[in-house]
Amino acid sequence: MAPKRDRLAPSFKFSLRRDRLDILDEGGASLLAAIEKYGSISEAAKRTGISYKHAWNRLLGIEKGLGEPVLRRRRGGRAGGGSELTEAAMALLRGYSRVKTYLGRVLIDRESWEAIGLKISARNRLKGTVEKVDKGRITSSVKIEVQMPVTITAVISKEAVDDLDLKPGDKVEAVIKATEVMVAKE
Repeated sequence: MAPKRDRLAPSFKFSLRRDRLDILDEGGASLLAAIEKYGSISEAAKRTGISYKHAWNRLLGIEKGLGEPVLRRRRGGRAGGGSELTEAAMALLRGYSRVKTYLGRVLIDRESWEAIGLKISARNRLKGTVEKVDKGRITSSVKIEVQMPVTITAVISKEAVDDLDLKPGDKVEAVIKATEVMVAKE
C-alpha cells in the first residue's frame, strides 16, 4: 500500500531590505515582539531561544539597517531595568507583520491567485472610476462607477486606501469575490 501523502501547501520566508541589506526577518521580528511584550532583552532572548549576545547582535543589525535606534533602555536599580521599542521599531514591526499577513493570505487563498491573473473569470472584474472615498478610522468606503454604468461600494481598510492612494477620478477595477468586493488600481 502506497504511503498517504499530505497535500502540498505553499510556504514562504521573507525579509524587509534596504540597499540589499536585510533589516528584519522572522527571527528579528520575533525578538522585537518579545521585547515589546516582556520589556526585557534578556527575557526576550530566552523566550525566542537565542543567547543574550545573539539578541544584541540582531538588534544592532536592525538599527544599522534602519538607520536609527530601535530601543529605549532603562537602567536597573530598585525599580529594575528594562527596554522598550522606539516608534521607529514599532512601525517597522507593524509593517513587517502587515506584509507577512498579506503574503500568507495570498498564498492560501485560491481567489487571490486568480486576482493576480493566474486564473480569473472576466465576470468577476469590473473596470470603473472612483466617485467618492470616505475614510474611516479603521475601514473606508470607496464608491466606484463601473463602465456598465453601475456604482459599486467597496468597504476596505484605511491602510488599503492609503496604500493604493485612492482618490476620486482614479481608474480602478472592482474584483468581486463570493464574500467581498476588493479594489485594484492600474
